[in-house]
Amino acid sequence: MEIKEVRLDDSDYPRLLKEIKDPPNPLYYAGDLKLASERCAAVVGSRTATEYGCWAARRLGARLAESGVVVVSGMAKGIDACAHEGALESGRSEEVSHSEVGSGRTIAVLGCGIDVCYPASNRRLWKEIARKGLLLSEYPEGTEPARYRFPRRNRIISGLAEAVVVVQAKERSGALITAELAADQGRNVYAIPGNINSAYNLGSNKLLRDGAMPLVVMEDILDDMGLASSHLQKIRKDLGKDEMTLISLLEKNGEMTADQLCAATGQPPFQISGIVTILEMKGVIYTSLGKIFIAK
Repeated sequence: MEIKEVRLDDSDYPRLLKEIKDPPNPLYYAGDLKLASERCAAVVGSRTATEYGCWAARRLGARLAESGVVVVSGMAKGIDACAHEGALESGRSEEVSHSEVGSGRTIAVLGCGIDVCYPASNRRLWKEIARKGLLLSEYPEGTEPARYRFPRRNRIISGLAEAVVVVQAKERSGALITAELAADQGRNVYAIPGNINSAYNLGSNKLLRDGAMPLVVMEDILDDMGLASSHLQKIRKDLGKDEMTLISLLEKNGEMTADQLCAATGQPPFQISGIVTILEMKGVIYTSLGKIFIAK
């Protein structure tokens, strides 16, 4: 792994990072530094996450990467690792053609030297990000992780991003520090709602109470970034006849139930259910309260 450095007055220093208070100088990196100057969104959360939180982080990481957004996180266990993995896996999905943006569109900001893998359990992920994405740190080679370094590195995670999404966070999660820094830096802050009877969601739900934007449909963040429509247009080009039939019906009626789609198409429920599931995975539609909608 080749480790390089970039300084604040260099032309290739990350554009948005220059705008924050106390930008790191120098910034050490391994991988493709150009990613840090592309459109980025941060996905952060608790190290101890539920199955739902991990699913949401992985799916959000994939959707962002598929849409050309670079996913930024801290490579910690739990939500961070799942977000990176989702971005890396997106290019291997059959839902994305080879001509579109693929895997590797992710940046890990470390609280130690680039050459130090922390946590050690993420060694495979660390190596893959160095090879396909970008590792960043303000700490020189050989710097060991320390508790106080991680809250400080969070200003870099939020500083690189146009938006920060907290997927799942306990009341005293480091992800909340990132969200607070993002708000101070003028970035959009989102939180994914969670069960109110779970300690895993207490911090992220409090963010919603305090004014963070709820991310209840993953396409909303793409829409806010002006990317949703272009992504959907690319996806629609590869839809089959039956899929386009459902899309046309939904566009005409605004919303429909599965029973209404069955009646309108003459297709059996199991077939409609299968098509709806595939379209929802592709991000073209979404379901809520038993009704099916076009994703916007």
